[in-house]
Amino acid sequence: MTQHSTHHRVRVAVVGGGQAGLSVSWHLKDAGIEHVVLEAATATHEWADTRWDNFTLVTPNWHCRLPGYAYDGDDPDGFMTRDEVVDWLGGYAATFDPPLVEHTRVTRLTEGDGGGFVVTSDGVRGPETWEAEHVVLATGGYHVPIVPPWAPALDPAVTQFESADYKNPEQLADGAVLVVGSGQSGAQIAEDLHLAGRSVHLALGDAPRVARTYRGRDSMTWLADMGLYDTPVAQYPGGATAREKTNHYVTGRDGGRDIDLRQFAAEGMRLYGMLEAGRGTDLSFLPTMTEALDRADAVYNSICRDIDRHIAESGVEAPPASQYEPTWVPDADPLTLDLAAEGITTVIWAIGYRPDYRFAQVGVFDGTGRPMHTRGVTSVPGLYVLGLPWLHTWGSGRFLGIARDAEHVAGCITGSAHGRPALSTARGAADDARAAG
Repeated sequence: MTQHSTHHRVRVAVVGGGQAGLSVSWHLKDAGIEHVVLEAATATHEWADTRWDNFTLVTPNWHCRLPGYAYDGDDPDGFMTRDEVVDWLGGYAATFDPPLVEHTRVTRLTEGDGGGFVVTSDGVRGPETWEAEHVVLATGGYHVPIVPPWAPALDPAVTQFESADYKNPEQLADGAVLVVGSGQSGAQIAEDLHLAGRSVHLALGDAPRVARTYRGRDSMTWLADMGLYDTPVAQYPGGATAREKTNHYVTGRDGGRDIDLRQFAAEGMRLYGMLEAGRGTDLSFLPTMTEALDRADAVYNSICRDIDRHIAESGVEAPPASQYEPTWVPDADPLTLDLAAEGITTVIWAIGYRPDYRFAQVGVFDGTGRPMHTRGVTSVPGLYVLGLPWLHTWGSGRFLGIARDAEHVAGCITGSAHGRPALSTARGAADDARAAG
């Protein structure tokens, strides 16, 4: 590749230079495979720019393991803050000098006429074209925030935010806040506002919850010991439908603790069921609040019982078992809300994301726009995906599982995953030439 050329040939093009793209780059470079990593912004952009000021990881620091690089701080059971994650991930590239091209957005991906792929990008060096034998899509699966189609019909006096744009309570206008969605982001943003003394209304989805610590250890450490993060998606009940599950809400803030929405309600937070519709200042909700709270608590206690069984079977010494008992029980499910009457000046949407692979004009996507694959391998030879939740296991969407997924995808490219080389390394090509001569 030449620095200023607008047309390049490369063995592998990796689209996305976050933790997934850098992880597969590490394996490709280790195998001597020529490649490029194209990143629309920077390697740490998602962490630096789309997390709120008080964000912390919900997984323990010891989960943070990338190929050739692992958390080595003095608090392995703690939870890195946003800025600490940015610093940690930001130091990864310097350890192996990947061929990373930042501020370069891929605008089009097509199959080449003679095989392989054509990748078109635009960035600080202007428009460029890359011919590649293999392409790894490592842009993740959280591209476009989901907002109800009727959101523009709400009173324009109410400011609407997407969760990725929320930074801190001071950013918002005075008044109460409605947070829509109780997954990890929604529950933690509601907590952030609640702790700051704001009046918070929270519309619940169907997210489950988990104990932060149980019987003397972090629950996620127990689950890792139990192999839950290593179990392939096909072995879970329902198989690939596990990919549609919402992660459990919990927090790493202030050293880590449960998020108990019932306790928040007892302290004044107003809870509702799933938001159904809205117009002007009037909102309507489904009667699902009580059911959502009960179901989340049932999952919480079920996970604790699974840990109990593991402790009993393994003979591990641990404090006594316990069970969560509700700290607050609603009288009835509220079905309506008048934003103006409650003094709500801000709505924060935290109901999830949908993928956006419109740049990739290759036939591997289902009707929802999600790539169809088996452990990151698509039906189009040479095209792979990486960094998706449940790509292969529950750990796939976390730092804990990315290294293994990246190794597998890189192995499919080099052939080592199948016991034969698919691409020659520079050294291998020279050896082949000598043998042929």
